[in-house]
Amino acid sequence: MDSLIAASARALAAGDPLGALKRVALRDDPPALALRGIAMAQLGDHPRARELLRRAARGFGVHEELARARCVVAGAEVALAMRDFGGSPRALATAAATLEARNDHANALHARLIAVRRSLLLGRIEEAGAALAQLDTRGLPPMLAAVAGLAAAEVALRSLRTVPARAALDRAHEAAGRACVPALLAEVAEARAALERPAARHIHAGHERPLRLDEIEALLAAGALIVDACHRGLRSDGAWLPLVRRPVLFALARALAEGWPGDVDRDALIMRAFRSRRPDETHRARLRVEIGRLRRLVAPLAGIEATARGFALVPRGRRDVVVLVPPIDGEQASLQALLADGAAWSTSALALALGASQRTVQRALAELEAAGRVRSNGRARAQRWLAPPLTGFTTILLLPTALSPE
Repeated sequence: MDSLIAASARALAAGDPLGALKRVALRDDPPALALRGIAMAQLGDHPRARELLRRAARGFGVHEELARARCVVAGAEVALAMRDFGGSPRALATAAATLEARNDHANALHARLIAVRRSLLLGRIEEAGAALAQLDTRGLPPMLAAVAGLAAAEVALRSLRTVPARAALDRAHEAAGRACVPALLAEVAEARAALERPAARHIHAGHERPLRLDEIEALLAAGALIVDACHRGLRSDGAWLPLVRRPVLFALARALAEGWPGDVDRDALIMRAFRSRRPDETHRARLRVEIGRLRRLVAPLAGIEATARGFALVPRGRRDVVVLVPPIDGEQASLQALLADGAAWSTSALALALGASQRTVQRALAELEAAGRVRSNGRARAQRWLAPPLTGFTTILLLPTALSPE
C-alpha cells in the first residue's frame, strides 16, 4: 500500500471524505477507486459511490480476494443507504466469511452489522436481535462499537425494552465520542431524544393522553387488556393476538374497547367496521357474523356480550381495557414513518419493508403526495420518495414489523 492510499484510508476512518479525495481523486487503480467510492458515499452521492466500488471490485485480480470482499461490504452499505433491498444477502454473508477467514475481524463484523441493520429496516426484529447476539463486540474500533450500540438500541426500542435501550445508547455515545465522528454523535443524540418524545396515544374510559416509550412498556406490564392500534392486535399479560390481516375484526375490537366499560350501538359498529352510514338488515346480519368470529378469537382474553342496543367488551379477570393509538392517524402512518428517516426510498423497497404490494404502496404514495406530505425525485425506475421529518413524536411504534403467521 503506497503512502497516498494509506493517507486516504486514514482520512476516511476519521470521517474526512474531502481529505481522502484530495489524495486519490485523479487515480484509477482499484484501491484508489474503492477509496473514492467510500468517500463519495460519505458525501451522499450514492449512485456514483456504487459505480466506483463496482469498478474497483472488477479491477482486483483473482488473488486479491480480501480486497474484493471489502468492496462487496462497502457496496452493501451503500445499497442500505439507498434503501435498495433487491440484492441477495448471500454475497454479503460470503464476504463476511472471507474477511473472517483472512483475519480481518473488524470488516467482517462491519458486514454482519450491515446485515443486522438491513433486517431492522425490513422489520425483522427477532432476526436482527438473534444475529446481533452472536456478534463478539469486544475490542472494536470506536466507530464500529458505536454502530453496534445503535443497532442494539434499536432492537431494544422496537421490542419496547427501554432500560437495555438506554444502556446501549450510553455505550454508543461513549464510542462515538472516542471516534470523533459528528454524524455518529448526531445519530446517537436523535435516538436518545426518541425516548423522551410521545410514541403513542392512550385512550382509557373516554380520556386520551400521550405516552412515551417507557410509559408504554409500563402499561404493557400492568396486565390491562390493550387494543394496540399501532400493531393491529390485542395484548394482555404477554399474550398477543394479531389482527393485522383481519381489518374488520380489528375495527370492531377497537370500537368496543373505546366504548368500554359501556356498550356500543349496533349502527356505530356497522359504520366503523363496514363504513356504511345507512345500515340495513344485511349489514346487521353481517355484523352478527363478524362479532361471532371476533368472540371466538378473543375468548382467552375477553368476552363479548350482546346488549339491548349493541355489544359490550368484557375482559377476563376484571382487567381494565386500554386503547393504544398511533401518534398520527391514517392508514399510511407506517409509510410516513419509513419515509421520515430522511432517506430516499424506491416503491419496491417500501413495498418490501411494509409487506404490501407495490400497487398498494403506489396508491398510498399518490394520496400522500396529493396532500403534500411526500415528494418524489426522478422518474420510472429511478423514482425515489422522501418526506420531511415527523417532529414532536417518535415513530418507533409506527415502523413495520415482520408479520408472524396467524
